[in-house]
Amino acid sequence: MSSQHQNHTSDVPAVGADSPFRQEHAARDEAPQFVLPLVVRIEKAEPPARTDALETAARAVLVLLTDVRSHGEGEWAGAVRDWQDARIRKVVRRARGAEWRKASTLPGVTVHGGAAEVRVFPPVPLDGWPKELAKLQVSGTDLDDPEPLAPVEPGIAVLWLNPDLEMSAGKAMAQAGHAAQLAWWELTAPERTAWRDSGFRLAVRTAPREQWAQLSGSGLPVVRDAGFTEIAPGSATVVADHPALRARLRPGQGTPGEEQRAVDSTRQN
Repeated sequence: MSSQHQNHTSDVPAVGADSPFRQEHAARDEAPQFVLPLVVRIEKAEPPARTDALETAARAVLVLLTDVRSHGEGEWAGAVRDWQDARIRKVVRRARGAEWRKASTLPGVTVHGGAAEVRVFPPVPLDGWPKELAKLQVSGTDLDDPEPLAPVEPGIAVLWLNPDLEMSAGKAMAQAGHAAQLAWWELTAPERTAWRDSGFRLAVRTAPREQWAQLSGSGLPVVRDAGFTEIAPGSATVVADHPALRARLRPGQGTPGEEQRAVDSTRQN
């Protein structure tokens, strides 16, 4: 997946210095492009549930962003800075058996969900994928939810999917990762600490159709797709509904486009 940031004004106090909304769009486009690789384990006999995989991918992005190796003089810090200074591209590939074991030997972090396993790797140049990852399948990743989803726990972040869009599991995983990253960028340091200490508790759900317009126009972070694959250009795919961000919304916010922080995203096959 990839994403291109749009600059929008924001009244959020003390937004993290790593937020792309502090930077100029043109500079990001001209910077060398990096991609964040994510690999989901999908064994033929026991594939993970779709929502479990989406939630695990979103948390994996947050785990990478907060890993000590991604900051300061850490071994991943330079790549993470370059990636966030440009477009926050993400590509989700799938692996099983020996492919998964080989991928697991590369530097990265494996994040576990209910049954899902997602390994996130430090960003790599667009044309510089490790061979163990480059050969993995990127297209056609799809999963189902065999059981009804549990109610969302009160007080946790919810990444709301657009109910009118159909996306493969791989595309939706990257979109959920974008949304989690947008929420992270908008949080203050204490809010980030609280979320991290909770283990990045979050849920991914499809929004009720009657609530989507209000959600996507509320001022909460929105992911917008550039439309290169699967869906139409400009489609809003996910709204990042973090309790701390919702608490900041002023009465009257909700006009589509008002105070939105958005990214354009596109899946690269």
